This record gives sequence, C-alpha cells and structure tokens, in this order.
Amino acid sequence: MEEQKTELKMIRMSEVQSQEVKWLWYPFIPYGKLTIIQGDPGDGKTTLVLNIAAKLSKGEHLDNDMNVQESVNVIYQTAEDGLADTVKPRLELAGADCEKILVIDESDKSLSMADERLEEAIAKTRAKVLILDPIQAYLGGGMDMNRANEARDMTKKLGALAEKYQCAILLIGHMNKASGNKAAYREMGSIDFFAVARSVLLVGRIEGEPNTRAVVQIKNNLASFGYPKAFMLSETGFHWLGDYEITADEVLGGIAPKANKLEQAKQMLRELAETTNMVQSNEIFEMADKQGISKRTLENAKKELGIRAKKINNSWYWELDAVKQR
Repeated sequence: MEEQKTELKMIRMSEVQSQEVKWLWYPFIPYGKLTIIQGDPGDGKTTLVLNIAAKLSKGEHLDNDMNVQESVNVIYQTAEDGLADTVKPRLELAGADCEKILVIDESDKSLSMADERLEEAIAKTRAKVLILDPIQAYLGGGMDMNRANEARDMTKKLGALAEKYQCAILLIGHMNKASGNKAAYREMGSIDFFAVARSVLLVGRIEGEPNTRAVVQIKNNLASFGYPKAFMLSETGFHWLGDYEITADEVLGGIAPKANKLEQAKQMLRELAETTNMVQSNEIFEMADKQGISKRTLENAKKELGIRAKKINNSWYWELDAVKQR
C-alpha cells in the first residue's frame, strides 16, 4: 500500500513571536513544559509533590522562588495510593484546600498519557498543574517505554498539551536499580523521557540524615541550574528546609555531604564574633570563598543569625553583636 505523501509546510522564524518562559517555581518547574521528578521508591517524591499541590491550592508558596499569585486547581493522578486512605489524609495533613485538588475518575477506564480526557480535564478545570504518579502507570497497555520511538511520541503529545494550556505537567518516575550510573540513565525506561523534559529533579536520601531528603536539579534546558534544596519528614509531617549544600553524586552514591555549608558559614561568623564586633562585608565574602561557601549560603547564615549590615563611608559592614547573643 502506497504511503500517503505529507504536504510540505515551512515556517519563517520572522513570523514566530518570541515568548518568555513563565515559571511556577524558578528554575525548577516551568509552565507549559514537562518536568520529571525522580528518585528511588520511598524517598519522598510523592510527599514533596503533594505538599507543593497543597500550597498551590491555597495560593501559597513552598519556597521563596515560587511564583504564586492566587490559588490554582491541580489535577493529581496516582496509580499507587488510595485516594481515601492515603492521598486525602496526606493532603489534609499538608493543609490543602481539597476543593482545588481534582482527580480524573478512572473507575470506567484506566487513564493513559494519550487519553483525550487529560486535555478535556485541563480545559474544563483550568488546572495549572497536572501530576502523573508514577510515569509507568500512565503509558497505556500497548506502549513499551523502553522503545525510543514510542516514548518520544508519547512525551511529544504531553509536551504539546502543556504548551497549549500553559500547564505545568509533572511526571513522577522511579529510578532503576543500576548503581553508579548517571542520574539520566538511572531513570526508568527510554532516555527520551529524560530528553523531552525541560527540567529534571532528583529526590533522594541524605546519608547520615535519615529523616532528611535532598532535591537536586540534574537537568535544565531553560535557565541556570537551581540551588539544591532539602526537606524533612517526621511524625508531625513535612518540613521544608530550603537551600542545602549537596550534589547529585552524593545523593546517588549514598555519600554523606562533605559539609553542611550553611552550618559551616554560621560557625565561621560565630568565630569572627568572638574577636570583633564589626567586619567589612567584602572581607567576610573573601573568607567564605576560601572555605568553599557560596555568597548565597553566607547570606542565609547572616539572616538566620540575625546579623545586620551597616553602611559606613560608602562601605558595608556586618554587625556581629547579635551573634554573641545566640
């Protein structure tokens, strides 16, 4: 049977209107694109996503870099947890407005990434976030995610859906068991899933900190890589910690971070406070740089210790009196 010829269509770049990328969480989760959040089972991926959804449902932000102006609708699809006995209690614990968290009913037919109900649901609810947890549960019966052409076609359709409605689509993925490999190749299935996503986040355990999880960006095609973050899981629930000094290799290799740079920065400032009441800010930045402490981490330490800056003769100084009182 002769293959039908496809009509040639050309696009002039002069006719394409430039657009800026809009962010739900800069530079981790863009609107209108696919984001993958991956990690080993039980490492807190779903907990992180549910807490993000809970904050968005109330128009609040989990992290200061989240751009949240008002409450938004979130569609959350899960194939691993019961809605009544697991998902709802976890959302309630996170303080979610459950009126804003929606689920496509799969009782008549299981959902897949190619299902028309996804677009219908986004259009109907005007959801700004769609979550599929986990990826492999929404492939559809006939698809092999290890075959590149099939994975590419599926993710291309999802990407087009995200762009059309400027919806952030989050795909939750389990890592495979191959140890020692790069994070991109430990993601389950075809590398095309990793390739099509504009941002990929790794969630993993921190060696020596049994209740703490790291969030490290391992891919970003739209901006500079984001600063690693962390959160804590306890009997009282989820606690966001924010910036945390750790690398993807340390998370993947089960290696304890060389040092918690924030604590190192605070200790440096405490030691300075023992010998002086005021230090020029440039001198402090130089000292921190020699110890491998970033300016951002140093500023966070300054904030946590209650240190104030004072301008004298066009130079900035840090007043360390507050440190002695802590």
